[in-house]
Amino acid sequence: MQKRLVTGIVAGAAFIGLLLLGGYWYGGLIALLALIGYNEYLRMNHLKHSVTVMLAGLAGLVCLIGPSLGLEWGSWLTLERLIWVLMFLLLSVTVISKNKVTLDQAALVLIGVVYIGLGFAYMIVTRMMEPHGLFWTLLIFLCIWSTDSGAYFTGRAIGKHPLWPAISPNKTVEGALGGVVISIIVAVCFHFGRPDLVSLGQAVVLGAVIAVVGQLGDLIQSAYKRVKGIKDTGTLLPGHGGVLDRVDSWLIVFPFLHLFSLLPH
Repeated sequence: MQKRLVTGIVAGAAFIGLLLLGGYWYGGLIALLALIGYNEYLRMNHLKHSVTVMLAGLAGLVCLIGPSLGLEWGSWLTLERLIWVLMFLLLSVTVISKNKVTLDQAALVLIGVVYIGLGFAYMIVTRMMEPHGLFWTLLIFLCIWSTDSGAYFTGRAIGKHPLWPAISPNKTVEGALGGVVISIIVAVCFHFGRPDLVSLGQAVVLGAVIAVVGQLGDLIQSAYKRVKGIKDTGTLLPGHGGVLDRVDSWLIVFPFLHLFSLLPH
């Protein structure tokens, strides 16, 4: 417990510090986390033996994150084309390798690159939104973290009905609802702080959406780890597991808010 607490405080302070600095400090941190997360994903899916697949996925990851850091690939490389080209390359590898690289492996890499690449890319995009990127990024992160805390404490206090025992036996319906309520309260506090940036109605919607989608992101990671028979995706953070263990909600929430136009552009 002490190791977990110390790790959480140190890592959390460093993350918040770079988030407040913004720019390439924060962007560089997020890009580094994406690379570590990609490595964890390859390892837990036993894909590191195939150098070709690993490099193709890495190239796709860089291309997805690059534009959020200001790198220009040209107007012709749209997101749709990038994903299709990556799929084409991975499927071609199955042919060239004479099925030593299987279709299942190619599909896993494609899913991983989209899941990790877009998730981290939109974290950077949100922070870079001028002139209020810090406001929106803090709102999202604080709603995510308050959802986790609210769900945990509410579940321990009054939780009786399992939410999804086959996937995450400790989560309860009461805890999940408590997380939603706390997230909405946090978002509404942002409204009172800057009513010119977020209306009361928008704050309520954002708080609820972030809580629900974030908890679904957590369950997605739990389901995946259960299938793979592992407790943690990595060992980078003592007492906390790997990068993907810590960012499961983030990877779903940030793209969701942007792709469904729930944040200003």
